[in-house]
Amino acid sequence: MMRYLVPPLVFAGIAGVLLHSLGKDPAEVPSPLIGKPVPAFRLPELGHPSHTISPADMAGQVWLLNVWASWCTTCRVEHPALLAFAEESGVPVIGLNYKDTREDGVRWLERLGNPYRASGFDADGRVGVDFGVYGVPETFVIDRKGIIRLKFIGELTPEQIRKRLMPLIEELRGA
Repeated sequence: MMRYLVPPLVFAGIAGVLLHSLGKDPAEVPSPLIGKPVPAFRLPELGHPSHTISPADMAGQVWLLNVWASWCTTCRVEHPALLAFAEESGVPVIGLNYKDTREDGVRWLERLGNPYRASGFDADGRVGVDFGVYGVPETFVIDRKGIIRLKFIGELTPEQIRKRLMPLIEELRGA
């Protein structure tokens, strides 16, 4: 009798998990860093290796960390929306140039425009690992206290910026 019950129970369990996942946004992956302080780092700036960037430079501000690379085709697609966001919102955007070469990253920003207040150069990807990055682009919303409030995976579109990022940013600015 038990051997007849096991397959339907297994099927029901799998179906339940799949149905539960249907309504979820694939760009919003749960991260153990949500609600936690930004990982500490100090990186040389991409275009100015003698300068460094760290989360302490952003203390007291709501800001975005955008992980990008010149070799990333989705980053190229996302770039116009990020440029418009940086120009229109007044929210500081910090770049994390991930597993790239300095020359390619600098050339890419010169050619396509630079939305970043500064971009840290993470050639070996160690800072990216601290953030749990497993692909680019990824974007983090960080509050005034340096707490990660949102991790967004994949291309930011104008619609996602308007519907997801800006309401959270406005809430954090008012807090």
